[in-house]
Amino acid sequence: MMLIIFVLLDSTSCIRCPKDMWTNEKHTVCWLRTLEFLSYNEILGGTLATISIVGSLLPLSILAIFIRNSETPIVKANNRSLSYLLLFSLCFCSLCALMFIGHPITITCILRQFIFGISFVMCISCILGKTMMVVIAFNLTQPKSNRRMWLNSGVTNTLVLVCTAIQVIICAGWLAHSPPFEYTDNESKMGVIIVECNKGSPVAYSCTMGYMGFLATLCFVVAYLSRTLPGSFNEAKLITFSMLIFGSVWISFIPAYLSTTGKYMVAVEIFAILSSSSGLVTCIFLPKVYIIIMRPEMNKKDRNIFIKKDQS
Repeated sequence: MMLIIFVLLDSTSCIRCPKDMWTNEKHTVCWLRTLEFLSYNEILGGTLATISIVGSLLPLSILAIFIRNSETPIVKANNRSLSYLLLFSLCFCSLCALMFIGHPITITCILRQFIFGISFVMCISCILGKTMMVVIAFNLTQPKSNRRMWLNSGVTNTLVLVCTAIQVIICAGWLAHSPPFEYTDNESKMGVIIVECNKGSPVAYSCTMGYMGFLATLCFVVAYLSRTLPGSFNEAKLITFSMLIFGSVWISFIPAYLSTTGKYMVAVEIFAILSSSSGLVTCIFLPKVYIIIMRPEMNKKDRNIFIKKDQS
């Protein structure tokens, strides 16, 4: 669409074009600029939205399977309630990608970052709780030890609550100090206005990402150290691999994010969100679903995790 604001009559009649317009090469007319943002109506935005919705259905489907088989050993192992919470938060992780698509406004700029940060920290906190439960269980060599109190599900639930609460506090400080907001870039592309979200405080954004990275690293270390523990349903190896994928995705995200602009920068962030969340679902839960559906003979009580007694 072109809108003529003025035509030069002589060399002394120049005026500056409004910010939402740009001049032609001869500087004789002003044209209306095109707005650029990741839209649902384009192929890229529609594809990412579809993947996001499908990705959210996968953990919900697995949650339904787990609830239906809630009394089987493979579901009861490693804290059943944490598995339910992890699947529920993974669903939110996939759905939060939808907040990054469409015309950015200040409220969506705020919600997209906060939902993303809190839901992913909740996921990693659940995984950390499940991993620590395995480590504690296999290190309790005395059945009547006072340390058996740490096997209580309330302890791991408290761990998840505290870890998630820290991220909530960081996000609240971000909101109070310098929250994300809608921003228009008139300079990067000629004839185009890039509508995007400004992070507000880069320090607060770095804190949310850094805290998430810290928890993921801690989870990886604990899972790696417990990967050789016995037990048919020990999740440590699966969690180790899932954290490797998670870390690889977000480490690769940094240079890709910094080297793109406009809607493609948003698409890179969405891709990282969907890739990391689907990696967690695939590595941790699909092997269990395979056993429940395809190999029910392996889902027996005598194959459940046990506390190994000291043989010395």
